[in-house]
Amino acid sequence: MKVVKNSIGREELLQIAKEGFGDFVKAALDIEQGIMAVGGELHADGEVELVEKHGSKRENIWGINIYPEKPDNERIEFDSMINLKPTHGNRSRGVDDANVRNKIRGIVKKLISK
Repeated sequence: MKVVKNSIGREELLQIAKEGFGDFVKAALDIEQGIMAVGGELHADGEVELVEKHGSKRENIWGINIYPEKPDNERIEFDSMINLKPTHGNRSRGVDDANVRNKIRGIVKKLISK
């Protein structure tokens, strides 16, 4: 697993994907700090990494899948068990709030270099 604070190249993401799930990587993003953990077996692995080692709060962490070879507008899949946050208004494995989805898209765009 790798925590990305500045940027990660698409080629490195592809390598992480090939070592794991083939065509995608799981990522946990902290939307307040603008960082993400990529490459764990479960989104929860990234969540634990961000909370325990980077001071993230669980309510700010969202799980996504990133498909490095897809076009930018198809690269992100909002689907993770860590997204179930009924006390924070998210009752699905997706990301129900459009503002949060937009923050996630912005962070991914910023952190993945060409």
